[in-house]
Amino acid sequence: MPVSAPGDLVGLDRIRAAAILLRGVAARTPLVALGDPARGQLLKAESLQPIGAFKLRGAYTAIASLGPAELRRGVITYSSGNHAQGVARAARLLGCPAVVVMPNNAPAIKRARVLADGAEVVTVGPASAERQAVAERMATERGLAIIPPFDDDRIIAGQGTCGLEIAEDVDDLALVVVPIGGGGLASGVAVAVKALQPSARVIGVEPDLAADARESLELGRIVEWSAADVSRTIADGTRTQALGPRTFAHLRAHLDGIVTVSEAEIAAGVRLAAEEARLVVEPSGALPIAALRFHADELGLPLARGTVVGIVSGGNVDPERYLAYLQAPIPA
Repeated sequence: MPVSAPGDLVGLDRIRAAAILLRGVAARTPLVALGDPARGQLLKAESLQPIGAFKLRGAYTAIASLGPAELRRGVITYSSGNHAQGVARAARLLGCPAVVVMPNNAPAIKRARVLADGAEVVTVGPASAERQAVAERMATERGLAIIPPFDDDRIIAGQGTCGLEIAEDVDDLALVVVPIGGGGLASGVAVAVKALQPSARVIGVEPDLAADARESLELGRIVEWSAADVSRTIADGTRTQALGPRTFAHLRAHLDGIVTVSEAEIAAGVRLAAEEARLVVEPSGALPIAALRFHADELGLPLARGTVVGIVSGGNVDPERYLAYLQAPIPA
């Protein structure tokens, strides 16, 4: 697949516009030290957003772009959890009906919070392609506007406000480590960081068991993994089967690389977030912590001169599972 021309990609101006739109809606989340502050590693705590995840940024940006008639008819999305919560909350804030198509293996806490915000939930199987197909059919039947979870320039611009805040708040930024599911967050963050601090590197993190983005960038084309394969990881926010054309183009243009982490390392990352940063983190949000702690050489940390930031994408984890993660062994 050819790379989109730079002018065809989301730019800093769109991200700045999204930041203005999000004032008073999404929090400007803090940067929290991971372990010894002298180490120079900070976590961008998106787990402290009103919905417990970064997804509110993109969802609100996208829904707020709709006209009055579209808002009256309502919106629909397809998501394993955090984007579902973002759409449900944004729709409620904007007075808009919302339908969310969720997989049957989504964490119960995420489903409960979507319902609490007044959205209608439609449950399907675990395949991301299935929930997208159901959402597209229902959108046609009901006249609903589709709010995609990641492959949309409005979503990328909204998620990019996270990177904008990092680049504005850290003067000596050397590296940003960001989770990758569908690639919306990594795309937007990379655009903002590279625009404001071009010398800083942006590296994505995926589970070994759901590394479709790494394979796609290595081969130069979008590769789709099966639902059965990606469902093996505990990092449910990264169970997307493939990047979209828009996120693929942005990542090819701006991302410096991708590292992958094991399931044991992800679970340990959840524990380390609690012990060393006092943050409640879900497995997907723990990906950067796992990379920082167990893959320092791959990230180039021994040579990094400046501050390193890992983006904790969310903290919505079922309590029973969280207790188990807190007892996870720390790999040697």
